[in-house]
Amino acid sequence: MNKHTAALATPHNPALPGALRGASGKEIMRALGMLPVLVLLCIGFSLASENFFSLQNLSIMTQQASINIVLAAGMTFVILTAGIDLSVGSILAVSAVAAMLVSNIPGLGMLGIAAGLGCGLVFGLINGVLIAFLKLPPFIVTLGSLTAVRGIARLLGNDTTVFNPQLPFAFIGNGEVLGIPWLVIIAFAVVALSWFILRRTVLGLNIYSVGSNPRQRAWRASRSGRCCSSCTKPRGCSRGWAG
Repeated sequence: MNKHTAALATPHNPALPGALRGASGKEIMRALGMLPVLVLLCIGFSLASENFFSLQNLSIMTQQASINIVLAAGMTFVILTAGIDLSVGSILAVSAVAAMLVSNIPGLGMLGIAAGLGCGLVFGLINGVLIAFLKLPPFIVTLGSLTAVRGIARLLGNDTTVFNPQLPFAFIGNGEVLGIPWLVIIAFAVVALSWFILRRTVLGLNIYSVGSNPRQRAWRASRSGRCCSSCTKPRGCSRGWAG
């Protein structure tokens, strides 16, 4: 190995084929995440049941997963800022109750969608203000919200099941477009919008920056509060929509 080759043999130099191949493998595994496990599970279930890959079963699975996908899209913003949120289920519950209550108002049933979204946004924003501006730990804030918001949901529903047999937006959970369930379409749209915000906007850049190092630069640190607060808006909306 001559001096020129030795100079190239550094772990971060892409000119070295061995190091490049190793880095590519790590990047591929990091990008795949749990996908190989999911593939193995699907293969195992398909061998156990011949109906696993039937259109009806796939439709049911995708509809059931859609709600969690919407919630996960909102949670992604929080995780990227090195935060945590324990109040997901409680905000989902209170948003669902608010949507059902408004849907029972004669002539204003469709406003239940806006009520659910608004409810999720408000509680998400409250969490964000407490965390970003009052500097309270996310774990403590969302742990308190978990109990408090769940109590609000029970108060709104008078500790009873709230339902509407003539729900005007029931098509969202039961309808299809060209054979594709509305829930799947909405989940895909939410994921696409989240990707665009995180990858193609200044807000997305600041979210990644704050998550990696809140004091990386002075101008970003001065905007950390607004950035963290902004993250709670899509997070809250995702819970409202899931509800």
